Amino acid sequence: MRRPAKTLISATTAITLSALTAPAFAEGHTVQLRIQNHQAPESTSGRLIAEFVENVETMSNGEIQIEMFYSASVVKSVETFDAAASGILDCDMTNGSYQTGKNPAFQFVADTMGGYDTPIQYQAWVNFGGGKEQINELYNALGMTFVGAHVGGQESLNSTHPLAGPDDLKEFKFRSPPGMESEIFASLGAKPIVMDFTEIFTALETGIIDGADASTLAVNRGLGIYDIAKHTTYPGFHSMSSDHLACRTDVWEGMTDQQRAIITAAEKVLAMDLIMLTLVENGEALAELPAEGVTIYDWSAEDRSAFRAAAQNAWTEWAEKTPETKAMVDSHKAFGKRIGLTE
Repeated sequence: MRRPAKTLISATTAITLSALTAPAFAEGHTVQLRIQNHQAPESTSGRLIAEFVENVETMSNGEIQIEMFYSASVVKSVETFDAAASGILDCDMTNGSYQTGKNPAFQFVADTMGGYDTPIQYQAWVNFGGGKEQINELYNALGMTFVGAHVGGQESLNSTHPLAGPDDLKEFKFRSPPGMESEIFASLGAKPIVMDFTEIFTALETGIIDGADASTLAVNRGLGIYDIAKHTTYPGFHSMSSDHLACRTDVWEGMTDQQRAIITAAEKVLAMDLIMLTLVENGEALAELPAEGVTIYDWSAEDRSAFRAAAQNAWTEWAEKTPETKAMVDSHKAFGKRIGLTE
């Protein structure tokens, strides 16, 4: 039975956690970055993150060296942002939704829950719709700088019980990330339980949860989730959660323009490769999962609209929480109209 890896991977060089407490970078000097993500190294995202590390080292001719920590092996996923801001790490490659306790606006960095149909639409908002600038107004105030985002596509719910439509959400105990998603599913009768990404497999195995919002069809399969949970939704409809690369601002600004450009370019390569590889691997998983005893549910347009209506209600409520949240929601709405997604 496959399980999420808990090992620490060093993609380039091994450096101590205290090696870079006060950045003093100059052109020609080696930059050493400690970055944590919450993905298993064998997952789709994990493999591409390893390529990101290699690309940065190659493009910088070894001037930028990264020690990448997988599966939240240094601190818990929810603590990664603070660990980077405080100097335990240098950069955070987890998910903005873990920081909604600081400001609800983080929800709309990580997952708009029904806001976009494709990952390209979200990436267009980040890179050409003012998203990056909007996000950095939020991150800079906390000593962090948003570099970029990567998301493969719509995620698939999985369960040990049927998930044929909204009625099956009643009393459904499932792992949910923190933030708006929990409220949306609770309004539909589900029982969301917030827990760390790395705890999903054990919670399923022990029956603490009936299912999970983990990741895409292919990643769920790679994690071994479908060894236990034999019911899943596809195509996904509920979530398209985007992970980020965010670095402590003094670290980011301490690098040269060239070094920052290399990391930014490598992050964009990661983002596009993740979209393409997710499409391929989801297709392969879709063809093979039925033979493994997994039932796949494609919700009707009517059922999807029921979820989207609940999500839009949550958008309206969340926009009133803080000025930053309202600004983020307004930015998404304006961009949706700009690209013809909404009226």
